[in-house]
Amino acid sequence: MTLKLEQISQMVGGQMNLYPLNLTLVPNAVTVLLGATQAGKTSLMRLMAGLDTPTEGRVWADGKDVTGMGVRERNVAMVYQQFINYPSMNVYDNIASPLRLRGDKDTDAKVRVLAARLRIEPFLDRLPAALSGGQQQRVALARALAKQAPLMFLDEPLVNLDYKLREELREDLTQLFEAGSGTVVYATTEPTEALLLGGHTAVMKEGRVLQYGPTLEVFRQPQSLDVARAFSDPPINVLQARAMAGGGWQLDDHSALVLTQIASGAGHVQIGLRATALRTDQRTGDVALQAMVQLAEISGTDTFVHLSCGSMELVMQKTGVHFFDIGAALQVYWNERDAYVFNDSGELMRSPLATQEAS
Repeated sequence: MTLKLEQISQMVGGQMNLYPLNLTLVPNAVTVLLGATQAGKTSLMRLMAGLDTPTEGRVWADGKDVTGMGVRERNVAMVYQQFINYPSMNVYDNIASPLRLRGDKDTDAKVRVLAARLRIEPFLDRLPAALSGGQQQRVALARALAKQAPLMFLDEPLVNLDYKLREELREDLTQLFEAGSGTVVYATTEPTEALLLGGHTAVMKEGRVLQYGPTLEVFRQPQSLDVARAFSDPPINVLQARAMAGGGWQLDDHSALVLTQIASGAGHVQIGLRATALRTDQRTGDVALQAMVQLAEISGTDTFVHLSCGSMELVMQKTGVHFFDIGAALQVYWNERDAYVFNDSGELMRSPLATQEAS
């Protein structure tokens, strides 16, 4: 299904929930709505689904104006943060319900195929209340998939699950979406989730869509510092640099750098460094920063080192398990080729040179 939003906006109680925007979803693909809490993801999704009506603008589905058409009149499926199942029906009947409503044949075979794909086959005779949270969310997903709607909405469906269950379901969803033929809209606050799901991503902030495009393209080529911040976990490091009278640039800690392709006439720029761009090993052409270790935390296969560098707070991500003494002095390095450069207004001036040459 092709879904097109034309100058859509929404005002509630005198406050703008969504500012005027145009957005056409890539059909038969996954679109991730990525942004912090209250960025407008749920509001936009509800307008797409027909749960709410826009204050201004039109919603088009396959070329048909469906503005104001309620969700009951549209063929859509939804999965929410809180898993919603029919409590009096067992798992089998929960999954079978949309198939029976549609009058499908071979209901039993279809239920069992979906249950097997989502690894809930052993629980078909149980009531939802007898299942764990992850299992109940799988039931809700199976029922939504059984509906075979051309448009499916998932509003942060994994947010209330523990880490292990989220990882398992992310893998399941990625495989299911790759095998599917419908248009999927998936809301999340987590950049890692957007990257795993692939497809396309719309980055949102405060009721606005900042950028929409193929997920890897948006990640590698953020059009603004706001997009880079939304698409970085841990947060992107931002350093301030000003032009020197004799040419070149200088950071707040007085480190000098060149900044290829950026004329010193810009006066002042902001340097964006993802946590993986900081290193403890020095390479040719590196800029060195004198820092102090504030915290070192191990997360999975990575170590996140929080550093203070004068007035700057930085985060370095190192692959593997590493140990650092709190308060220890540490020299870290980064290369200009790995830096994003933004102007005073936060607009992208230059993305990492290695990315540009690879694209």
